[in-house]
Amino acid sequence: MNIVITPAMIGQVIISGILSGVLYSMVALGLALIFGVMRIINVAHGPLLMLGAYTTFFLYSAFGLNPYLTVPISMAVLFVAGVVLERTLVFRVVDAPELSSLLLTFGISIALVNGAQLAFTSDLRAVEYITGSWVLGPFAFSKSRVIAFVFAGFLTGGAFLFLRSTRLGKAIRATSQSREVAMVCGIDVGKIHRLTFGLASALAAAGGALISVIVAIQPEMGQIWTFKSFLVIVLGGAGNYPGALLGGMLLGLIEQLASLFLTTQLSEVVAYVLLVLVLLVRPTGLLGGRQT
Repeated sequence: MNIVITPAMIGQVIISGILSGVLYSMVALGLALIFGVMRIINVAHGPLLMLGAYTTFFLYSAFGLNPYLTVPISMAVLFVAGVVLERTLVFRVVDAPELSSLLLTFGISIALVNGAQLAFTSDLRAVEYITGSWVLGPFAFSKSRVIAFVFAGFLTGGAFLFLRSTRLGKAIRATSQSREVAMVCGIDVGKIHRLTFGLASALAAAGGALISVIVAIQPEMGQIWTFKSFLVIVLGGAGNYPGALLGGMLLGLIEQLASLFLTTQLSEVVAYVLLVLVLLVRPTGLLGGRQT
């Protein structure tokens, strides 16, 4: 049976893509920060997002706390966890070959997933707080996704403002541009690395907290988010912070458009094909790599 594609359907897909894209951008920004400042490929980024989701689930189910009020709590908890991870493990591979960081963060990822399975089992969990959509003309706006869009947009904008306008943010950018020059200028690079890993973990936690209200969560959910975050920074440019925003928006739009024109099985392949094409045609990303 042929499906007639109408302008309203295209518009709905674009709306859904934008709503998803900002969330992708926020999560991927953390990964871009770690790579840009520390030159580390963090495979454990998705599992950290998963821990943020379970933090929200626990606070909601145990104490009845509004899940959106748990976002700063999840961010604070994972910020501390990120600092501890960097201080105890990750700092050891900062100047090591990339394979070392891949192996270490992969090991951390496995440990976090297995720990979550022991603590929460592999059962699907859900934060059933808000459902339904707001309807405006022919378009429907999912309530949970719109709220996630607002939170993610605010946090992403706040992160960019922090990097551009604060002393610590400028120190992070300086370390990203040249670690040696930053050290000569008196910047404590070790402290910047800990702060960066903590901030990246906090952004991942915020993503997990917002996602937990949209879809069911389980311990292995972080794997797909790790891949999507890598795809976003490949699209925008590795270590390029504005590129993370552009890459997230593009991924959200492409995913939604693919789901409209292709079958479910084929639409899931689009992201992988896109990754290969970008690496072949423009491996530095649309905006180039490591710009701040």
